[in-house]
Amino acid sequence: MRMIKPISIAALFLAAFAATGPAGAQRTDAQSSDFADARRFSYQNGEQLYHAICQGCHMPDGKGAQGAGAYPALAANGNLEAGTYPIHMVVNGQKAMPSFAYLSDEQVAAVVNYVRTHFGNGYKDAVTPEDVKGMRP
Repeated sequence: MRMIKPISIAALFLAAFAATGPAGAQRTDAQSSDFADARRFSYQNGEQLYHAICQGCHMPDGKGAQGAGAYPALAANGNLEAGTYPIHMVVNGQKAMPSFAYLSDEQVAAVVNYVRTHFGNGYKDAVTPEDVKGMRP
């Protein structure tokens, strides 16, 4: 009897995203079919990264959601004041939030800075790719 290896919800999401690409676009021959490559997002802009990766749980308005799970609000979130906190969360994940360590240092900094300056957050001290690099395991 063949055993089926369990797969996480995050892996299923990434596989679905990789199969269709952004906004449901079909993959082209120029795109790799290798799943490891498909997990990498080409977006460099924090807003694009948020909408491609984060809004599925944290919602388009950053207010989070309750339902099958609890997805914390990023809107007006005092935990985001210290830039190291959201860097840690994006790179390492915690509890139900998966790690997005496969994002580049520049991408992590971009999405963290986007969240820290939108949704009622006014934290203007930008994190840098060097800050992200220093927090990686």
